[in-house]
Amino acid sequence: MTDFTSCDAIRTRFSEAMSAMYRAEVPLYGDLLSIVAEVNERTLAERPELAAELAVAGELGRLDVERHGAIRVGTPAELAMLRRAFAVMGMHPVGYYDLSVAGVPVHSTAFRPIEAAALNANPFRVFTSLLRLELIEDDALRAEAAAILSTRRIFTDEAIALIERTEAQGGLNDGDADRFVAALLETFRWHGDARVDAGSYTRLNTAHRLIADIVSFRGPHINHLTPRTLDIDAAQAEMERRGIDAKAVIEGPPPRRVPILLRQTSFKAIEEAVTFPGDQTGQHTARFGEIEQRGAALTPMGRALYDRLLAQARQGSGDYAQRLAEAFADFPDTIEGLREQGLAYFRYEAVDGAPLAGDLGDWIAAGAVRAVPLVYEDFLPVSAAGIFQSNLGGAATQSYGAAAAQAAFEAALGGPVHDELALYAAAEAHSIVALHRGLRDAA
Repeated sequence: MTDFTSCDAIRTRFSEAMSAMYRAEVPLYGDLLSIVAEVNERTLAERPELAAELAVAGELGRLDVERHGAIRVGTPAELAMLRRAFAVMGMHPVGYYDLSVAGVPVHSTAFRPIEAAALNANPFRVFTSLLRLELIEDDALRAEAAAILSTRRIFTDEAIALIERTEAQGGLNDGDADRFVAALLETFRWHGDARVDAGSYTRLNTAHRLIADIVSFRGPHINHLTPRTLDIDAAQAEMERRGIDAKAVIEGPPPRRVPILLRQTSFKAIEEAVTFPGDQTGQHTARFGEIEQRGAALTPMGRALYDRLLAQARQGSGDYAQRLAEAFADFPDTIEGLREQGLAYFRYEAVDGAPLAGDLGDWIAAGAVRAVPLVYEDFLPVSAAGIFQSNLGGAATQSYGAAAAQAAFEAALGGPVHDELALYAAAEAHSIVALHRGLRDAA
């Protein structure tokens, strides 16, 4: 029997290699890691009850390895090969995100682990976007972009060979796993030498900065990595104190006692020197640094309430943070309120030594069962678009209208995306089944 390296181990090696590479390429990313480490250490020291909650939920150990990255590709073939590459690391496409409604000509999914044990081992995620060439209105420019993309090859021969070997034999041995990590890392590496001349770059950039970023270079390059903080407001304040050019607004819900979904901030994209054919030089702006704070995954009812309150806050005038806080006063901010109103997903665990009688609600009320919110492992379309736009100039943007094309995206991907809400519902249901099984076994 072949001794294969686990998907979790390969994913961990890859995320560590990616972090080291990005830190070398974008030194300011190292400052973000330092800020997050300091904020998390201070938060855990000041809030021992939070440290205990994270330990009970199995999240404390994974906090320091939390990362998500983002990559943008140009063709269905590139996306399909990425799906196969991420599968080697136990990462699956979850969710469909149409960012065209916010003026960003891409649609996306998030590759991540989907099983609880794999998430606790290493929850590394990569938000992956595919350029929608059909949204380039200029026929000539659209044809030029397609022609440029058709001639590039973003994967090394060794990466492709090792992906195929995994698929043929069911895994990789330890040496091949290391070679796979090194080979795939080349896809995500920054290359400052453009594949297009300065004139083509300018035309692509004028159409949309993201189009230029996707089309103009040898590879898609990782455009940000994101550590997880326990207090994003403190992290934002520290960024500003250190003179880091941070976003003006933290994306997502306001500060809460019980965090929900996802809050994100970032430093704005850096200007990087690029060389065009003919030794012409220029500047390109795309890569940035992001920080996130994750909260409870919301049910469809919870998401509907979130969307309504967020829209309400965005429609007003005056200080946005104040409008946001006022709007979300209508969103329950206790574990009990979220659970009783069916707004969030939970994992249910028996408390050792507690007597049990009645139903689940009775057990929780009696302290015999603990309800632990499931961490939101995914992304928010509005937040994702806000981060994209703030790091691509922040100016007024074209709106492409409601043009979701999930079927076309899945055809390019080579398979369906997982429904993230179904995954959370299944995890909650599994915990209830396990709870009842444990009670029967103890009886």
